Amino acid sequence: MVDDFPKSVYEHYPRQDYKIQPGDNLFIQVLGLDAQTADLFSFQPSGAYRQYQTNDLSAYLSSYTVDPKGYVEFSIIGNIFVKDKTINEIKILLQEAISEYMRDATVIVKLVNFRVTLLGEVARPGQYPVYHTQINIFEALAMAGDLTQWGDRRNVHLIRSTKGESQVIKLDISGRKILESEYYFLMPDDILYVIPMEAKTFAFTTFPYSVVFSTITTALLILNFFK
Repeated sequence: MVDDFPKSVYEHYPRQDYKIQPGDNLFIQVLGLDAQTADLFSFQPSGAYRQYQTNDLSAYLSSYTVDPKGYVEFSIIGNIFVKDKTINEIKILLQEAISEYMRDATVIVKLVNFRVTLLGEVARPGQYPVYHTQINIFEALAMAGDLTQWGDRRNVHLIRSTKGESQVIKLDISGRKILESEYYFLMPDDILYVIPMEAKTFAFTTFPYSVVFSTITTALLILNFFK
């Protein structure tokens, strides 16, 4: 439902930073003036970061996988507990640990497996990688070419997995109130499913297929008779 008295300024709901879970992949790069020492902390030489910018596969291969207990095994430092920590918290944690070995170290941490899936009545359904720290629902739909003509903007389902459970939230994106929703910004592995309008279902179920097929069959018989 479109808002009766739309505002001109909307305050976004405070965005919750994603907390790392087992199975996530982290790209971690250590940079510093002493390149040789920095490379000791790297999964690969510093060129890996350049590959990350152009190749999803190389980013995955040069990333650290969080084990079932929530740890990543980092060079020299050893196991680091990262479960339920944000990317920024992990960056600070590593920065403090590496500072014992390097004074001028700069740590880069990225979440490799930030993807969203769009299904249903969208132009290009599929799974899409996200290269930014955040993405909102409209940006995600734009990647999939927006809704089709049958997509119901009042009936978009968001499926979000948290701690082994899946939550299904029905969203209405036809009005401006979605801008203030806590679900306006998407999280990694979110699924958006756009429900088709009832008119589409009605059109397909009430279409006189039997009449059409009967007409085609009759026409073929007549053509065959004259031949």
